Amino acid sequence: MTEQQIEDMGPALADFLDQFLFCCGYTQTFAHLGVYCRGLLSDLDRKTCEPIALAAGIPVRTLQEFLRDHDWDEDQVRDLLQCHVAAALPDRPNDGLGTIGLIDETGVAKKGSKTPGVQRQWCGELGKTDNCIVTVHLGVVRGRYKTLVDRDLFLPKGWSEDRDRCRAAGIPDEIVHRPKWKIALEQIDRAKGNGLILDWLTFDEGYGDCPEFIVELDDRKLRFVGEVPRSLRCFAIREPVAASNSWAEDLVRHSPAFVHQPWQTFRLTRQTLGEQIWQVKAARVWLSVDKKPSAKSYWLIWARNERTGEEKYFVSNAPEDAALLHLLRVAFSRWNVEHEFRVSKSELGFRHFEGRNYVALMRHMTLCQLMLTFVSEQTEVLRNSQPEVTLEQVCFCLNGLFKQWLEKLRGTTDRAYRSEVSLYHQRHNRAARLSRQRRHCDLPPEYSHGRRRPAKHRPRRKCRRSLSRAP
Repeated sequence: MTEQQIEDMGPALADFLDQFLFCCGYTQTFAHLGVYCRGLLSDLDRKTCEPIALAAGIPVRTLQEFLRDHDWDEDQVRDLLQCHVAAALPDRPNDGLGTIGLIDETGVAKKGSKTPGVQRQWCGELGKTDNCIVTVHLGVVRGRYKTLVDRDLFLPKGWSEDRDRCRAAGIPDEIVHRPKWKIALEQIDRAKGNGLILDWLTFDEGYGDCPEFIVELDDRKLRFVGEVPRSLRCFAIREPVAASNSWAEDLVRHSPAFVHQPWQTFRLTRQTLGEQIWQVKAARVWLSVDKKPSAKSYWLIWARNERTGEEKYFVSNAPEDAALLHLLRVAFSRWNVEHEFRVSKSELGFRHFEGRNYVALMRHMTLCQLMLTFVSEQTEVLRNSQPEVTLEQVCFCLNGLFKQWLEKLRGTTDRAYRSEVSLYHQRHNRAARLSRQRRHCDLPPEYSHGRRRPAKHRPRRKCRRSLSRAP
């Protein structure tokens, strides 16, 4: 990228944000939207309200109120984003697969118990069960273009049943616990209503494990190739008398439809990884819905990695004459959503949210998706002349550009900025220390640090004298 190309991305972001300004209730919020979005694209270590406000030279409370209290509609921003992506997708280069929708979830590790939806649950980024929040997302990919276009918080049952806790976190009463596959269906319907037409949909086995989800997609006439667990129940034949359901793993190893079928070998490539060779068998099966065969048959695809021996199972409602290579390419395109999460978390501050308010969390996620779309569009523009440009490279260049923008907005030198940040944290720490001292002095004398002790072992402190000596 040349210096001029990097410089041109500044006005390009201003033009991009113009279409979302009037989601804000009043014009004073326009500037805060621009500051927050540019802060997400800057090189700050933490991209939350406090460091962004300090880097921009504006009061921290002002940006916190923008994210939590100001009158602007984050759902309208999401809808406009989907309309914008839908209008631009037909002009994107196509690799023969069309537009693929990507359903997936991601976990973000959190401490404490106040962040909306936080509890011990499976956290994908940690690879284990831990304290985290989980969000469900819809992404799209067409050729090399990819972005995220929807987001929802998965609200655990424990939260949903404790409405006082939900209200304390700002979660509306209409937001209740829903299975992740139902959240995904709502996102698919919403995208279609905003003109975002998907040629295919793919998902992982967490969603493929639910036959109701697969049947609902089929009812919507949406073609899909989704991964399913080896324990998926299905039928090799549909006749009620002879039919008996089996696990997908047992069926592919013992059903004549698979046993008498030779392996087919396919070579699949990815942009940054070496070629993968998969051996594949496929046949039509019927899913087990309420222990009965489904009304129509589906493809069950058994894929085995030639080098590692890894096995995957996929289900698809594609026509019987569909090319197996085409179905495999759709199924293995799911890596794109993992790349989108990685860029959002590492480059755009997706995991940096710090707060206890549901509205602020949803707005933060919405603006992260907005900036991911901007980065993806700029990457596509640059690829016309530089095919090897990546999302990470564009983010790296934007980091420097908007670092300078924040410095110009702040109007102080780097040394003065660091001094002000240091003084801000000193004031913050002193206020916290005094607050803890006051809370401690308000306790009955037999308490010390939250534990009951006999009063004779700890004489009562003179609170006023103690506080008066505080520096």
